[in-house]
Amino acid sequence: MVLSSTTSHEVTNMTQTIQREPAFLRRRQVQTRTGLSRSTIYQYIKDGVFPKPVPLGPRAVGWLESDVSEWIAARVKIARAGGRQST
Repeated sequence: MVLSSTTSHEVTNMTQTIQREPAFLRRRQVQTRTGLSRSTIYQYIKDGVFPKPVPLGPRAVGWLESDVSEWIAARVKIARAGGRQST
């Protein structure tokens, strides 16, 4: 069976679509995925160019995996178009 990813939320094959549950990424996972430092992530959030984290508890936050993936895809699109997004 061949699977292909259609979005960050679903996986499809010839007969069915399986919805994936939303997943949270912790800050270190976001840093690993984006290549950004902690201070840059929070500066980008302050500037309104990076997704805001979701409170998970009194002292814990996480980012929706789909939000981070969409941000990465948008940055790739900008880079491949030869443009720059001001930060």
